[in-house]
This record gives sequence, structure tokens and C-alpha cells, in this order.
Amino acid sequence: MRLLIQRVRRASVEIEGAIKGKIGKGFLVLVGVTHEDTEEDLEYLAQKLLKIRLFDDENGVMNLDLQQVEGELLIVSQFTLLASTRKGNRPSYIAAAPEAVSRPMYERFVKRMEELTGREVQTGEFGADMQIELVNDGPVTIWIDSKNR
Repeated sequence: MRLLIQRVRRASVEIEGAIKGKIGKGFLVLVGVTHEDTEEDLEYLAQKLLKIRLFDDENGVMNLDLQQVEGELLIVSQFTLLASTRKGNRPSYIAAAPEAVSRPMYERFVKRMEELTGREVQTGEFGADMQIELVNDGPVTIWIDSKNR
């Protein structure tokens, strides 16, 4: 399972002209699920996302986590995070899990983040054509793969 975390001042996801999810200060998180992912991978990444310190403290040092700054979450599924570009110029997505596996895992991840934060998590729509707008703060962008522990 892979996460691409972007610290944002604001972010939103639009589907067919309508805003589906919108946040202020917080994290826009793109999620990719592989065939091999387990509940252990999900829990590992949920805990990392909850505790990762990417917000500035009073000294301008990234030392605060999402909870400490009362940040919001916008979580969007994105199978292209699993792209392989080893051969040729057309990426391969063979590592991405099929919808029957990835949709439930993505939905459990969102639910787990709601449990851990005690707050509603904004989302996109699994499998939809989405337009995402964001103001990346910093910029700060972090990639975490549950297989690289």
C-alpha cells in the first residue's frame, strides 16, 4: 500500500462539476493498493499518517502532527501510484489491485483514519474521473510505502 501525502493549505476534489470533498489546512493523501496488501499494511500506514510530523512548530521546524494543528484529511484513491515505468514509455499498472480488493481496502483506510482522528475524513469517489485542486504548503510532499518498513 502506498501513500502520497501532501501538506496543503487547502484542497478539493471535484466530480462532474460538483465538489465531492474539500478541506482547509491538512493533508491531501493519495492512496494506492497492491495485490499483496493486508490489514497490517493498512494499520501501519494509518499510524504513520496519524503521527507523521510535517507541520511547523513555533520555531519553524516540522515537529507537529495532524492532530496537533487540528488539520483535516482529504483521502483519494489513485491506482497510478503503483505504476511501473521500468520498460518502455507506457506505464504498467499490473501491481495495482483490482477494484474488488482495492475498493474495500481504501474504504477501510478512510474509516480507520476517522476512528483514529475522531473527525470526518473528506474523500474522492473510488474509480471516478476526479479533478483535484490543491495549494501545497511548503511544498511538502512525502511518499510512504508499507513494504519499505
